[in-house]
Amino acid sequence: MDDELWALIEPLLPPWPESPGPRPVSDRLCLQGVLFVLYNDTSWQLLPLELGFGLGWTFWRRLDRWQKARVFDRLHRILLAKLNAAGELDVSRACVDGYHVREKKGVKSPALRRSTGEERAANAT
Repeated sequence: MDDELWALIEPLLPPWPESPGPRPVSDRLCLQGVLFVLYNDTSWQLLPLELGFGLGWTFWRRLDRWQKARVFDRLHRILLAKLNAAGELDVSRACVDGYHVREKKGVKSPALRRSTGEERAANAT
């Protein structure tokens, strides 16, 4: 990861609580480990020690911490704004669905429709 991208990400990361004991693995190394796992489609336990990565659980816990702090949502918005400012954002193939856009209050929803499936799904509980 280059220094320019890290300069965007680092301020978004939650501060590490002060505690006695050894210093945790650096945030930058953890992010590189997370990206390695995602890019190589491997498990946390298979992070190569020869690349300086520690135990996979450390990286998984840090990713969980960052997700709860909504780091990646904020980074996504920053990167979109930078692309837009540079005139590099192409929304011609964008897709918006109900997950991303909330329904306006007071607007009636269309009537519920019957499922197009042949039969009801089995109860999973």
